[in-house]
Amino acid sequence: MNQSLKNENLLINLSFLFDKPTGLSVYANNLFPYLKKLDPTLLIAEEISNFNCYKIPNNLTPAQGSKGHFNRLLWTQFQVPKIYKKLKSTLFFSPIPEAPLCNNCNYIVTVHDLIPLHFPKRFSPLTPYFKYYIPQVLKQAKHIICDSQSTANDIINYYQIPANKITVVLLAFDHNNFKILNLENSNNINKPYFLYLGRPDPHKNLERIIKAFSQLSKPQDFELWFVGSRDDRYTPNLQKLAQELNIDQQIKFIDYVSYKQLPIIINQALALVFPSLWEGFGLPVLEAMACGTPVITSNLSSLPEVAGNATILIDPYNIKAISSAMESLIKDETLRDQLIKLGLERARNFTWEKTGQQTMEILQKYR
Repeated sequence: MNQSLKNENLLINLSFLFDKPTGLSVYANNLFPYLKKLDPTLLIAEEISNFNCYKIPNNLTPAQGSKGHFNRLLWTQFQVPKIYKKLKSTLFFSPIPEAPLCNNCNYIVTVHDLIPLHFPKRFSPLTPYFKYYIPQVLKQAKHIICDSQSTANDIINYYQIPANKITVVLLAFDHNNFKILNLENSNNINKPYFLYLGRPDPHKNLERIIKAFSQLSKPQDFELWFVGSRDDRYTPNLQKLAQELNIDQQIKFIDYVSYKQLPIIINQALALVFPSLWEGFGLPVLEAMACGTPVITSNLSSLPEVAGNATILIDPYNIKAISSAMESLIKDETLRDQLIKLGLERARNFTWEKTGQQTMEILQKYR
């Protein structure tokens, strides 16, 4: 790795990347290649070809759980300023809202959401992180990028950050991976299924999805798939609810799915059901539209910004509304076809090239 003392103006923080991509990793991995023109130095544990790289510890990621998060905060506060000075940098860009405080580092950060403030959990370390650390980071930042106008509004309202310090840069998706596939043989599919993608956190609203599914006129003719890493705090309660409603035979909980398998599962679904109570962006909605899969999603937070007029927008607190939307997609083929067409048209507007270009222009302005 290149650790020379040449004038590396821009540092990019990639300390949080690991081999099971989360939403943050997807964002960073797709963004930084479009920043190549700025000749940045990547702060990263594994070398990336054709980039200047500065080796950092490999124990700073979500793979190490809370310990990794704590390690990364310490590294950010005490090691980043040393690297910044050593490489004679003029700007530090972090695709997550973490940066060194109380020093002479100029930095820009990206904020994805303030969900822990909307739905605080008792004794969660994220609560003080969002209440005390992040507002200081944002106040000292040269500029702030965020994924949606919804998140920008949150930053203004929760932290009293002036609007002119914030730029909305919408996310995108991998057009090579998420697309309509020619799947002649549907493997392991017994019945048409509705799909949810993501974690089982309470604000994702999975209990209401299960209750809505149970209210279908013929739930026994369909399945409901939850695809995402199991969480022992929440998944057992969802399984218990399915049993109580006597629909546990229709519900599948599928653990982490590989990146290449995901489009296959999305393509074969009857619809994506994503009635989250709050999202900073909502990548699954965009990925499903790109795969030609109809989407049911919330009329709250950033989701209408992503969905436009190409999905069924519902009140996520209304179980009957979720169930009625699912029923309408079962019965109305014309509606399904219309949503497929609108979704594909909508998805074409979101590209990583556009996201990268807009981000590059902001970094260029402040470096």
